[in-house]
Amino acid sequence: MATAPLPRPRLRLLTLNMAHGRRRARHQALLRRSTLAANLHLIASVLRREGPDVVALQEADGPSAWSGRFDHIGTLARLAGYRHAFRGEHQRIQVSLRRFGVELGLDYGTALLSRLPLADVASHAFRESWRDTKGFVAAAIGLPGGDAVDVVSVHLDFLHPAVRRRQVAQLVERVRDRQRPLAVLGDFNCEWGHERTALQLLARELSLTPFAGTLRPTYPARRPLVCLDWILVSEELDFVAYRTLGDPLSDHLGVIAEVELRRTAESPPAWAGAPPPESLPALSALAG
Repeated sequence: MATAPLPRPRLRLLTLNMAHGRRRARHQALLRRSTLAANLHLIASVLRREGPDVVALQEADGPSAWSGRFDHIGTLARLAGYRHAFRGEHQRIQVSLRRFGVELGLDYGTALLSRLPLADVASHAFRESWRDTKGFVAAAIGLPGGDAVDVVSVHLDFLHPAVRRRQVAQLVERVRDRQRPLAVLGDFNCEWGHERTALQLLARELSLTPFAGTLRPTYPARRPLVCLDWILVSEELDFVAYRTLGDPLSDHLGVIAEVELRRTAESPPAWAGAPPPESLPALSALAG
């Protein structure tokens, strides 16, 4: 009697540029803490409704003077019921005005929320110039049954294509030796175009593919014109579903996808016979 094949592990992924919690306001510094907190409640309600296993966030704030002085990612994880969270500090500035008894600080970057355990967490700030506040975080997501997938939340430069390409080169350098399937999510600040775009450079260098169906624009959220927010996956993963969310949570629209891990009889789970996720070697060296 033939043995039924094991079901393929699935992972539900969501990416969102949080806009520092300001939703669609002109700037987060103009908002009260209570308004920023209410905006995070709105994001949390969408996460509870959509139920992603992993959430990639950009413009994700720690306690910052311009966005209410509280940890947006810790707050969002608690509100939406995520047990695992990791935030990278790509821009951190602390200024103490002791004479006036004032502490000013900015602390923001990219982040991952996960219902599944995170391992091999890494954060990297690009620092291509004095104004470059972008970067990425990466983690291995342990799946039921012993498989694992590397997930990256990335934010690229909004202004110069050449800077984006150099940022992608840094990302490629730090994840090219991965041993697991890979998903890269985030705000790429560019569309899929000619072969020199950052998106296609990343896809080519890491053998990633975008969703093959029709894509909706993601920016600006009020009247979307361009697709800047993407989910790319390696060849071991297949898209099962992909759509853009219409919820007015930010100046970007969120993107959600469901992916399925290919499994062949001759290919054992990625962690079969290996130590638990917490003891695996780091995905990449921390670099900011």
